[in-house]
Amino acid sequence: MENQPRQPATALNQDDLRHFLLSHLHRIYCAKTQLVEKLPLLEKISHFLDLKQAIAETTEAVRMQIMRMKEIYIAMDAWYHPESCTGLLGLLDEAFQSTGVAGDSPALRDMSVLFYMYNIESIETASFKTMLLVADGLGLPEVSQLLLECYDDACEDKALFHEITAHYL
Repeated sequence: MENQPRQPATALNQDDLRHFLLSHLHRIYCAKTQLVEKLPLLEKISHFLDLKQAIAETTEAVRMQIMRMKEIYIAMDAWYHPESCTGLLGLLDEAFQSTGVAGDSPALRDMSVLFYMYNIESIETASFKTMLLVADGLGLPEVSQLLLECYDDACEDKALFHEITAHYL
């Protein structure tokens, strides 16, 4: 048998890919708007100075990502439609709940915050990477560039939270 390029069992058409991209952009946008509101609260109750600074930097990165996502909507001649992002918001809510556990030391609560922030950034990197691949498949270079910038921000934040966690262990 010759090595021939493998075709997917079910090829997605351009309309399907556009719908996928926008649907997931809506979910990420929903989560980001909630995150930008809640991160300053996490920063305020955090104990580690490094964590406070990382959360402040992440808040700025999230604001920039939201601006880029608005540019994506414009580039795609689309607008935001609220979609369910309860799974992403559940993870964020767990981060807040873990900071209020009675009897935990401030350092232990901060480790919980680091755990959840690292997980949130992991979800973001996977989401932006997948949407970037779809945008590339749709031939949308401007959208791809904006998603790449969001992906890079999420990777940097993820690495920062990992570094802080390793420092305090």
